[in-house]
Amino acid sequence: MKLLLDTHAVLWFLEGAPQLSEAARSAVEDEGNECWVSMASGWEMAIKSQMGKLRLPLPFEGLFPGALESRGFSILPVHAGHLHRYHALPLHHRDPFDRLLVAQALADAFAVVGNDAAFDAYGVTRIW
Repeated sequence: MKLLLDTHAVLWFLEGAPQLSEAARSAVEDEGNECWVSMASGWEMAIKSQMGKLRLPLPFEGLFPGALESRGFSILPVHAGHLHRYHALPLHHRDPFDRLLVAQALADAFAVVGNDAAFDAYGVTRIW
């Protein structure tokens, strides 16, 4: 299965945080699954950590993409098809980063690993 991790899910996984559900942790650890992190999540981490709203487990320069890739995560670029899908989404969710993850998941058949139930309104498969 192809998994697209929401920003909080990838950070909680890297930290071993108890906030990450057992189902999410098991899915990410399952070697039969492909784990992906969106470039949009990297952008979100950069913005929020620079503003002091997010504590990262490593310095940003080492985390994205190096530490993620060394742990087996692939980085998902944003391409025009994702933006077209984003533009067509209804406004069930107003967070632009999360909406881009929804668009990527729908366009590329990913299950999303994350705790935001607002994703469900878009019909994506969500693991939590």
